[in-house]
Amino acid sequence: MNGQREFRIGRRAFLSGSVGMAAAALLPGGRVFAAAAAQGLRIQRLAWAGIRLQLPNATLFIDPLTDPEAWGPALKDALISVDDAIGDAAVLITHAHPDHFDAKAVAAALAKGGTLAHLAGINPLPVPAGVRARPSALWEPQLIGDFTATPVPASDGYGDPQVSWVVSAGGRRIFHGGDTLWHGHWWRIGRQFGPFDAAFLPVNGARFGWRKPVSGQPGVLTPEQAVAAATILGARVLVPIHYGISGMEEYVEVEDPIGHLRGLVQGTSIQLQPIAPGGWVDWGR
Repeated sequence: MNGQREFRIGRRAFLSGSVGMAAAALLPGGRVFAAAAAQGLRIQRLAWAGIRLQLPNATLFIDPLTDPEAWGPALKDALISVDDAIGDAAVLITHAHPDHFDAKAVAAALAKGGTLAHLAGINPLPVPAGVRARPSALWEPQLIGDFTATPVPASDGYGDPQVSWVVSAGGRRIFHGGDTLWHGHWWRIGRQFGPFDAAFLPVNGARFGWRKPVSGQPGVLTPEQAVAAATILGARVLVPIHYGISGMEEYVEVEDPIGHLRGLVQGTSIQLQPIAPGGWVDWGR
Protein backbone atom coordinates (compact mmCIF):
# COMPACT_ATOMS: atom_id res chain seq x y z
CA MET A 1 0.00 0.00 0.00
CA ASN A 2 3.06 2.29 -0.44
CA GLY A 3 3.20 2.90 3.29
CA GLN A 4 -0.27 4.39 3.39
CA ARG A 5 -2.57 2.98 5.99
CA GLU A 6 -5.87 1.55 4.75
CA PHE A 7 -9.00 3.01 6.28
CA ARG A 8 -11.80 0.49 6.64
CA ILE A 9 -14.87 0.58 8.84
CA GLY A 10 -17.50 -1.97 9.63
CA ARG A 11 -20.35 -2.13 7.14
CA ARG A 12 -23.08 -1.72 9.77
CA ALA A 13 -21.37 1.29 11.36
CA PHE A 14 -20.75 2.85 7.97
CA LEU A 15 -24.30 2.37 6.77
CA SER A 16 -25.69 3.75 10.02
CA GLY A 17 -23.57 6.85 9.59
CA SER A 18 -24.55 7.14 5.93
CA VAL A 19 -28.23 7.08 6.81
CA GLY A 20 -27.70 9.93 9.24
CA MET A 21 -25.78 11.96 6.70
CA ALA A 22 -28.36 11.29 4.00
CA ALA A 23 -31.16 12.39 6.29
CA ALA A 24 -29.30 15.58 7.09
CA ALA A 25 -28.79 16.26 3.39
CA LEU A 26 -32.44 15.91 2.41
CA LEU A 27 -35.18 18.47 2.52
CA PRO A 28 -38.81 17.47 3.06
CA GLY A 29 -40.08 15.56 0.06
CA GLY A 30 -36.67 14.00 -0.68
CA ARG A 31 -35.14 17.03 -2.40
CA VAL A 32 -31.38 17.31 -2.07
CA PHE A 33 -29.79 20.55 -0.87
CA ALA A 34 -28.49 22.75 -3.67
CA ALA A 35 -24.98 22.31 -2.25
CA ALA A 36 -25.15 18.60 -3.01
CA ALA A 37 -26.54 19.26 -6.48
CA ALA A 38 -23.69 21.70 -7.17
CA GLN A 39 -21.26 18.85 -6.55
CA GLY A 40 -23.37 16.57 -8.74
CA LEU A 41 -22.11 13.40 -10.33
CA ARG A 42 -21.70 13.15 -14.11
CA ILE A 43 -21.22 9.77 -15.78
CA GLN A 44 -19.73 9.06 -19.19
CA ARG A 45 -20.00 5.75 -20.98
CA LEU A 46 -16.65 4.44 -22.24
CA ALA A 47 -16.02 1.54 -24.60
CA TRP A 48 -17.52 -1.89 -23.92
CA ALA A 49 -18.29 -2.10 -20.16
CA GLY A 50 -16.37 1.00 -19.07
CA ILE A 51 -17.74 4.13 -17.43
CA ARG A 52 -16.29 7.33 -16.01
CA LEU A 53 -17.77 8.97 -12.91
CA GLN A 54 -16.88 12.63 -12.70
CA LEU A 55 -17.04 15.02 -9.75
CA PRO A 56 -15.61 18.54 -9.84
CA ASN A 57 -12.36 17.44 -8.17
CA ALA A 58 -12.30 13.65 -8.51
CA THR A 59 -12.57 11.00 -11.22
CA LEU A 60 -13.47 7.33 -10.88
CA PHE A 61 -13.29 4.81 -13.72
CA ILE A 62 -14.88 1.36 -13.73
CA ASP A 63 -13.57 -1.28 -16.17
CA PRO A 64 -11.97 1.23 -18.59
CA LEU A 65 -10.96 -0.26 -21.93
CA THR A 66 -8.69 1.45 -24.45
CA ASP A 67 -6.65 -1.46 -25.83
CA PRO A 68 -7.76 -2.22 -29.41
CA GLU A 69 -6.28 -5.70 -29.10
CA ALA A 70 -8.80 -6.72 -26.43
CA TRP A 71 -11.47 -7.54 -29.05
CA GLY A 72 -9.81 -6.51 -32.29
CA PRO A 73 -12.15 -5.60 -35.16
CA ALA A 74 -15.06 -7.51 -33.57
CA LEU A 75 -15.80 -4.54 -31.28
CA LYS A 76 -16.96 -1.48 -33.17
CA ASP A 77 -17.03 0.84 -30.11
CA ALA A 78 -14.99 4.01 -30.19
CA LEU A 79 -12.17 3.64 -27.65
CA ILE A 80 -12.48 6.67 -25.38
CA SER A 81 -9.29 8.08 -23.87
CA VAL A 82 -8.96 7.97 -20.07
CA ASP A 83 -5.72 9.93 -19.66
CA ASP A 84 -7.47 13.17 -18.65
CA ALA A 85 -8.62 12.44 -15.09
CA ILE A 86 -9.59 15.54 -13.12
CA GLY A 87 -8.42 15.76 -9.50
CA ASP A 88 -7.97 12.59 -7.45
CA ALA A 89 -8.19 9.51 -9.67
CA ALA A 90 -9.22 5.93 -9.00
CA VAL A 91 -10.11 2.80 -10.96
CA LEU A 92 -12.42 -0.03 -9.95
CA ILE A 93 -12.37 -3.33 -11.82
CA THR A 94 -15.05 -5.99 -11.66
CA HIS A 95 -12.70 -8.85 -12.56
CA ALA A 96 -9.36 -9.62 -14.14
CA HIS A 97 -10.37 -10.63 -17.67
CA PRO A 98 -8.43 -8.42 -20.12
CA ASP A 99 -11.53 -6.65 -21.49
CA HIS A 100 -12.34 -5.47 -17.93
CA PHE A 101 -8.84 -5.12 -16.49
CA ASP A 102 -7.01 -3.34 -19.29
CA ALA A 103 -3.59 -2.67 -17.78
CA LYS A 104 -2.83 0.03 -20.36
CA ALA A 105 -6.06 1.88 -19.60
CA VAL A 106 -5.43 1.67 -15.86
CA ALA A 107 -1.91 3.04 -16.31
CA ALA A 108 -3.25 5.95 -18.40
CA ALA A 109 -6.08 6.74 -15.99
CA LEU A 110 -3.75 6.67 -12.99
CA ALA A 111 -0.69 8.24 -14.61
CA LYS A 112 -0.49 10.77 -11.78
CA GLY A 113 -1.14 8.18 -9.08
CA GLY A 114 -4.31 7.04 -7.43
CA THR A 115 -6.13 3.90 -6.30
CA LEU A 116 -6.87 0.63 -8.06
CA ALA A 117 -9.64 -1.19 -6.19
CA HIS A 118 -10.49 -4.82 -6.86
CA LEU A 119 -11.96 -7.89 -5.21
CA ALA A 120 -9.62 -9.21 -2.53
CA GLY A 121 -7.78 -12.25 -3.80
CA ILE A 122 -7.63 -11.61 -7.55
CA ASN A 123 -4.42 -9.51 -7.51
CA PRO A 124 -4.53 -7.95 -10.98
CA LEU A 125 -1.07 -7.30 -12.43
CA PRO A 126 0.71 -5.15 -13.29
CA VAL A 127 -0.17 -2.41 -10.84
CA PRO A 128 1.30 0.84 -12.23
CA ALA A 129 4.09 2.51 -10.29
CA GLY A 130 2.82 5.00 -7.75
CA VAL A 131 -0.65 3.42 -7.64
CA ARG A 132 -2.19 2.07 -4.42
CA ALA A 133 -3.82 -1.34 -4.84
CA ARG A 134 -6.97 -1.66 -2.72
CA PRO A 135 -8.04 -5.29 -2.21
CA SER A 136 -11.71 -5.06 -1.22
CA ALA A 137 -13.83 -7.63 0.60
CA LEU A 138 -17.42 -8.24 -0.44
CA TRP A 139 -19.98 -5.96 1.20
CA GLU A 140 -17.27 -3.76 2.79
CA PRO A 141 -17.59 -0.08 1.75
CA GLN A 142 -14.37 1.48 0.50
CA LEU A 143 -13.88 5.21 1.02
CA ILE A 144 -11.98 6.33 -2.07
CA GLY A 145 -11.65 10.10 -1.94
CA ASP A 146 -15.07 11.60 -2.66
CA PHE A 147 -16.52 8.24 -3.68
CA THR A 148 -17.86 5.37 -1.61
CA ALA A 149 -17.58 2.07 -3.49
CA THR A 150 -18.84 -1.29 -2.25
CA PRO A 151 -18.12 -4.59 -4.00
CA VAL A 152 -21.17 -6.86 -4.10
CA PRO A 153 -21.63 -10.40 -5.46
CA ALA A 154 -21.71 -11.19 -9.15
CA SER A 155 -21.49 -14.39 -11.20
CA ASP A 156 -18.94 -14.87 -13.94
CA GLY A 157 -19.70 -16.85 -17.10
CA TYR A 158 -16.47 -18.82 -16.68
CA GLY A 159 -16.75 -19.18 -12.91
CA ASP A 160 -13.87 -16.76 -12.28
CA PRO A 161 -13.96 -14.31 -9.33
CA GLN A 162 -16.04 -11.24 -10.17
CA VAL A 163 -17.88 -8.48 -8.34
CA SER A 164 -20.31 -5.75 -9.18
CA TRP A 165 -19.84 -2.28 -7.70
CA VAL A 166 -22.23 0.02 -5.85
CA VAL A 167 -20.91 3.60 -5.96
CA SER A 168 -22.25 6.66 -4.16
CA ALA A 169 -21.09 10.22 -4.82
CA GLY A 170 -22.46 13.68 -5.47
CA GLY A 171 -25.94 12.82 -4.25
CA ARG A 172 -26.27 9.80 -6.58
CA ARG A 173 -26.01 6.04 -6.21
CA ILE A 174 -25.26 3.76 -9.15
CA PHE A 175 -24.75 0.05 -9.81
CA HIS A 176 -22.20 -1.38 -12.24
CA GLY A 177 -22.61 -5.01 -13.24
CA GLY A 178 -19.41 -5.80 -15.16
CA ASP A 179 -20.37 -8.79 -17.30
CA THR A 180 -22.27 -10.74 -14.70
CA LEU A 181 -24.87 -13.33 -15.51
CA TRP A 182 -28.06 -13.96 -13.55
CA HIS A 183 -27.67 -14.85 -9.86
CA GLY A 184 -29.62 -14.86 -6.60
CA HIS A 185 -28.04 -11.83 -4.89
CA TRP A 186 -30.10 -9.14 -6.65
CA TRP A 187 -32.70 -8.99 -3.90
CA ARG A 188 -30.18 -8.49 -1.08
CA ILE A 189 -28.32 -5.84 -3.06
CA GLY A 190 -31.58 -4.05 -3.79
CA ARG A 191 -32.73 -4.19 -0.17
CA GLN A 192 -29.42 -2.99 1.20
CA PHE A 193 -28.50 -0.27 -1.31
CA GLY A 194 -31.48 0.47 -3.53
CA PRO A 195 -33.06 2.34 -5.08
CA PHE A 196 -30.44 3.36 -7.64
CA ASP A 197 -30.30 6.42 -9.82
CA ALA A 198 -28.84 4.26 -12.58
CA ALA A 199 -27.82 0.67 -13.21
CA PHE A 200 -25.14 -0.04 -15.80
CA LEU A 201 -25.86 -3.62 -16.82
CA PRO A 202 -24.47 -5.99 -19.45
CA VAL A 203 -27.17 -6.94 -21.94
CA ASN A 204 -25.71 -9.01 -24.78
CA GLY A 205 -26.65 -12.50 -23.49
CA ALA A 206 -23.48 -13.84 -25.10
CA ARG A 207 -23.00 -17.55 -25.66
CA PHE A 208 -19.42 -18.79 -25.60
CA GLY A 209 -17.88 -21.52 -27.71
CA TRP A 210 -14.34 -21.46 -26.35
CA ARG A 211 -14.89 -23.96 -23.57
CA LYS A 212 -15.88 -27.49 -24.39
CA PRO A 213 -18.34 -29.04 -24.27
CA VAL A 214 -20.33 -25.97 -25.31
CA SER A 215 -23.24 -25.25 -22.95
CA GLY A 216 -25.38 -23.23 -25.34
CA GLN A 217 -26.41 -21.10 -22.35
CA PRO A 218 -25.89 -17.32 -21.99
CA GLY A 219 -22.79 -16.41 -19.99
CA VAL A 220 -23.87 -12.77 -19.61
CA LEU A 221 -27.20 -11.16 -18.70
CA THR A 222 -29.76 -11.27 -21.49
CA PRO A 223 -31.95 -8.22 -22.16
CA GLU A 224 -34.82 -9.86 -20.25
CA GLN A 225 -32.56 -10.60 -17.30
CA ALA A 226 -31.10 -7.08 -17.32
CA VAL A 227 -34.57 -5.56 -17.07
CA ALA A 228 -35.47 -7.99 -14.29
CA ALA A 229 -32.28 -7.09 -12.41
CA ALA A 230 -32.93 -3.36 -12.85
CA THR A 231 -36.46 -3.86 -11.50
CA ILE A 232 -35.28 -5.73 -8.42
CA LEU A 233 -32.53 -3.17 -7.78
CA GLY A 234 -35.00 -0.30 -8.02
CA ALA A 235 -33.05 1.39 -10.81
CA ARG A 236 -34.60 4.54 -12.25
CA VAL A 237 -32.34 4.46 -15.32
CA LEU A 238 -30.94 1.42 -17.12
CA VAL A 239 -27.81 2.09 -19.19
CA PRO A 240 -26.86 -0.91 -21.35
CA ILE A 241 -23.18 -1.85 -21.42
CA HIS A 242 -21.13 -4.79 -22.69
CA TYR A 243 -22.61 -5.28 -26.16
CA GLY A 244 -21.60 -4.69 -29.77
CA ILE A 245 -19.43 -7.71 -30.69
CA SER A 246 -19.96 -9.15 -34.17
CA GLY A 247 -18.28 -11.50 -36.62
CA MET A 248 -17.03 -14.06 -34.08
CA GLU A 249 -17.98 -17.73 -34.22
CA GLU A 250 -17.05 -18.43 -30.61
CA TYR A 251 -18.78 -15.39 -29.05
CA VAL A 252 -22.33 -14.78 -30.20
CA GLU A 253 -24.58 -12.03 -28.83
CA VAL A 254 -28.36 -11.98 -28.89
CA GLU A 255 -29.70 -10.18 -31.92
CA ASP A 256 -30.42 -6.46 -31.49
CA PRO A 257 -30.20 -6.27 -27.68
CA ILE A 258 -31.09 -2.56 -27.61
CA GLY A 259 -34.19 -3.02 -29.72
CA HIS A 260 -35.21 -5.88 -27.49
CA LEU A 261 -34.70 -3.73 -24.39
CA ARG A 262 -36.88 -0.95 -25.82
CA GLY A 263 -39.80 -3.33 -25.98
CA LEU A 264 -39.15 -4.83 -22.55
CA VAL A 265 -39.18 -1.51 -20.65
CA GLN A 266 -42.46 -0.34 -22.14
CA GLY A 267 -45.05 -0.07 -19.40
CA THR A 268 -42.40 -0.06 -16.64
CA SER A 269 -40.96 2.78 -14.59
CA ILE A 270 -37.46 2.09 -15.95
CA GLN A 271 -35.94 4.71 -18.25
CA LEU A 272 -33.74 3.07 -20.87
CA GLN A 273 -30.75 5.18 -21.91
CA PRO A 274 -28.61 3.58 -24.60
CA ILE A 275 -25.49 5.76 -24.75
CA ALA A 276 -22.76 5.61 -27.36
CA PRO A 277 -19.20 5.55 -26.01
CA GLY A 278 -18.22 9.11 -25.18
CA GLY A 279 -21.78 10.16 -24.30
CA TRP A 280 -23.01 11.18 -20.86
CA VAL A 281 -25.96 10.09 -18.74
CA ASP A 282 -28.88 12.51 -18.86
CA TRP A 283 -30.24 12.78 -15.31
CA GLY A 284 -33.03 15.08 -16.46
CA ARG A 285 -34.88 12.58 -18.63
